Amino acid sequence: MAGVHVVGSFNVDHVWRVAHLPQPGATLSGSYATGPGGKGFNQAMAARRAGAATRFVCALGDDAGAQLARGLCASDGIALHAAASSAPTGTAGIYVDAEGRNCIVIGAGANAALAADFVTQALADVATGDVVLAQLESPLDAIACALDAGRAARALCLLNPAPANVAIDETMLLRADVLTPNETEFAALLARHVGTRIDADAVAGLDQPRLHALCRELLPQGTVIITLGASGCFVSHPDTQRCGDTAACYRIAAEPAQVVDTTGAGDAFNGALAASLAQRPELSFIEHVRFAGRYAARSTEQAGAALAMPHLPAA
Repeated sequence: MAGVHVVGSFNVDHVWRVAHLPQPGATLSGSYATGPGGKGFNQAMAARRAGAATRFVCALGDDAGAQLARGLCASDGIALHAAASSAPTGTAGIYVDAEGRNCIVIGAGANAALAADFVTQALADVATGDVVLAQLESPLDAIACALDAGRAARALCLLNPAPANVAIDETMLLRADVLTPNETEFAALLARHVGTRIDADAVAGLDQPRLHALCRELLPQGTVIITLGASGCFVSHPDTQRCGDTAACYRIAAEPAQVVDTTGAGDAFNGALAASLAQRPELSFIEHVRFAGRYAARSTEQAGAALAMPHLPAA
């Protein structure tokens, strides 16, 4: 059976739960917890716990954070390929308010040392039917090599263009078979690559023909999935390549959830989507997206990021 290869970041998350997100100059009281995170690791954990054979390629320091990563990959059955770095393992400071909203500060640390040649070697055995999944918390040349390795093997390449403040060029977009921005990332990509400026808060309210047209301008040859939080998601295919769907574009409503913490929800969606695409290639694309939406909703019902990913039985 095909597998998922995730290339990206591992962070040790430091999480403060507060009544309201902090404002400049504020001192707040809250509760503290720590645990594993990083977009790459969150997505790898989601893919594995959603049932797919999963490899995680990253860079780690020589410290307790690295020991945490190695132990968790071993316990969850994730094949870890970690480059060694003299920098500390990556960290993140996260504030979560009473409504489950969050703000995050990242310290890249070892993540910034992930080298392109290491990624190329780690993905030397990627095969047709596999899924390669990457984000933007690692050096862009390493991410480009990951997607190139996937394309060379005729694997499916998923690019989650997060975080939104990382600028990528058109050649990076062209490497993606599926692009998965949230509304903030979508607005940033439109401004950079299409020359269209739309407020991120207005994306969910755009009508379907307008969203579809913008997606086709952004990624003419691939599928775009815009994740819209409580508004669900929007899917746009090229008219000539609908991936088993009857419609070239459509919306899917958000799954109901008893939200505790939205940290990592987008990562849950991406990891579960990759797992579904790898394990069940016979399904229409809409079924993969629905599965990912259900999985992401369940991830918000627990506090945390990587460890909040739900366990599903292996296929």
